[in-house]
Amino acid sequence: MATTQPDSEFTLRLRRTFAAPRAKVFEAWTQKEMLEQWMCRDEKTHDVKYTELDVRPGGRYMMKISAPNGIQYDLGGVFREVKPPEKLVFTWSWKKVPPVEGQPSESGETLLTVEFFERGKETEVVLTHELTPVAGPREAYDKGWKGCFDLLAIALGTTRA
Repeated sequence: MATTQPDSEFTLRLRRTFAAPRAKVFEAWTQKEMLEQWMCRDEKTHDVKYTELDVRPGGRYMMKISAPNGIQYDLGGVFREVKPPEKLVFTWSWKKVPPVEGQPSESGETLLTVEFFERGKETEVVLTHELTPVAGPREAYDKGWKGCFDLLAIALGTTRA
């Protein structure tokens, strides 16, 4: 189970240990086929497709997340640091199409740092998401990332659905 460490109103830090080698966990964050199994699928009805994935400093990623209600989220950013199998730093922003009245239509740019620590035969992942006031409530990101981590564990073959 992922644990949350509240740093501030606009910073989310989660820790979770996966029963998989560090290189395998890192690959799950950097390979399209693996990412599409768990990233942003915390809502079971989401269909996630990566349209771009260039994992290198300055490289971009883009994904489209479709929901059955017709709303699509365009999510993407730029990798700032890539240090296999230790660390990823990348920007994160999303836009909702079409906009929904009374809800934010985009997040603004936020920053994600994901660190991978070898713990014997396991890997501890520390995710730090630096949010902005327009990104939305921290609690929503906390719930979303915990759901993603649950699916990552399944994708790694370390737990069942």
